Amino acid sequence: MTLRSLDPSAFWIYLAEQPLFFLAITLAAYLVGDRIAAATRRHPLANPVLIAILLVGTALLVSGTSHARYFEGARFVHVLLGPATVALALPIWRNRALIARHWRAIGAALGIGALVGIGSTLILARLLGLSGATLASLAPKSVTAAIAMGIAEQVGGTPPLTAVLVIATGILGAVMVTPLMNLLRIRDYAARGFAVGIAAHGIGTARALQVNEKAGAYAALGMALNGLVTAILVPLLLFLFR
Repeated sequence: MTLRSLDPSAFWIYLAEQPLFFLAITLAAYLVGDRIAAATRRHPLANPVLIAILLVGTALLVSGTSHARYFEGARFVHVLLGPATVALALPIWRNRALIARHWRAIGAALGIGALVGIGSTLILARLLGLSGATLASLAPKSVTAAIAMGIAEQVGGTPPLTAVLVIATGILGAVMVTPLMNLLRIRDYAARGFAVGIAAHGIGTARALQVNEKAGAYAALGMALNGLVTAILVPLLLFLFR
């Protein structure tokens, strides 16, 4: 059989049956996104994660591949999320002395940020007429997916819906953080990083690490602490809103 006579659909089916094919697709999509981001000098709108999602999603839609089939092949990326999250402790450790000096400000910002993030979401959701499982799925949207899905499951939410909301929140936060902080004239990288870590979890933290190591350290700290505080606040606030 020559390349000219090869059926493209049959060729795709053959590739899709290979165990690492969708892993390769995922990595290639991210590399393309990263190249585009680098070419635009890391412009906030050129977010590599967003670009990779669009590329992979388009490929799956065009080919008619189900998410379950895709995830079966790309599962290794999901497995690596745990070690990648743990690795965020490294910039925290390097900046531990600076963080220790500002523990009061960090504690205040954490409490206010978590409370406002969850509370504003629940208030807006109620104004839109949302309730029940949808409300519970929305509440933990600002923490990393593994924690958010666990919280949602415990309070009666829908974990898959929460996962989608978490990704959307992270991408939106990563895109908005630089222009928003510039607009507010917040120049301190510690404040910028901690804010995006609380609001946009891992995706926002990745963006902060690209901009500045100090911002990345505080973003990782904010992400980790916000997961703990959110796990405590979400059940309490949901009780008040129900």
